[in-house]
Amino acid sequence: MKHYDIIIIGGGPIGLACGIEAKKASLSYLILEKGALVNSLYNYPLNMTFFSTSERLEIGNVPFMSINSKPTRIEALEYYRRVTKQWELNIHLFEEVKGFEKTGVNYEIKSSKTEYTAENVIIATGFYDIPNLMNVSGEDLPKVTHYYKDPNFYAFQKVLVVGANNSAVDAAMETWRKGAKVTMVIREEGIGERVKYWVKPDIENRIKEGSITAHFSSQIKEIREKEVVISTPEGEKVIENDWVIAMTGYQPNLPFLQSLGINLSKDEIMKPQYSDESMETNLPNVYLAGVVCGGMNTHSLFIENSRVHAEQIVKAILEKRS
Repeated sequence: MKHYDIIIIGGGPIGLACGIEAKKASLSYLILEKGALVNSLYNYPLNMTFFSTSERLEIGNVPFMSINSKPTRIEALEYYRRVTKQWELNIHLFEEVKGFEKTGVNYEIKSSKTEYTAENVIIATGFYDIPNLMNVSGEDLPKVTHYYKDPNFYAFQKVLVVGANNSAVDAAMETWRKGAKVTMVIREEGIGERVKYWVKPDIENRIKEGSITAHFSSQIKEIREKEVVISTPEGEKVIENDWVIAMTGYQPNLPFLQSLGINLSKDEIMKPQYSDESMETNLPNVYLAGVVCGGMNTHSLFIENSRVHAEQIVKAILEKRS
């Protein structure tokens, strides 16, 4: 088995940042990513625009040049590819970590392809892989998706969008502009406060003029082959429907953390236990980085405010060694 000072689980922006810091400190490391490079960003909607400006997404002192002040998904993919190439990061793609266990002073890591040993493990697995389910009849029908990609697919179709935050609003606006008949089902009384400030007036005006139908304080009761049943303040409604885009949010793989022995808080946030200073968990020499640190509170951490985790972790590892 090949041995490393650090195994980094997750090849997103924060995982890459951890690899950069390890390389700067002359520590041997390997990044293991179960999908494509920055897999979560790859699976974002094709036309997505970040809320953050480009400089707030930078890692490794590599400038992020964007045509506009807010970079797009495709610009981010190209940027992190260039970062990976420029730093010549040691990364294995499409290799999933199945688990690890302590063996003496090291950890033995088992992946989908082989096994490794490492003195330290950094978990930077993000939160985009597990959607929050609605738990309604018909949610498993082929016409229901929790991931939205390309609006052209829905041209001239009857589309129902669930949710009122950025992903839902983008899906509603983009599919409507491609000719879809769009209905939104929203649990709250209005469009989410976190919606991008340049988009929020647009969706509210489309709803106000009747171009997009929105049912507030409502939820889906049942999904059928050609229609959807909705519970609204005015009573139950049945609407014709071809596709359901359920933008209900996502959650980190907390069962994976639990299977490793990392403690989670007992409340609904289920926040992992770690040191705010070193990012070390209750497991010695096992660290967390990025959005996964927030547990179910996935809106508390972003690329821009968790880049520093990489520096904190490598600093802690070096201090232990000294």
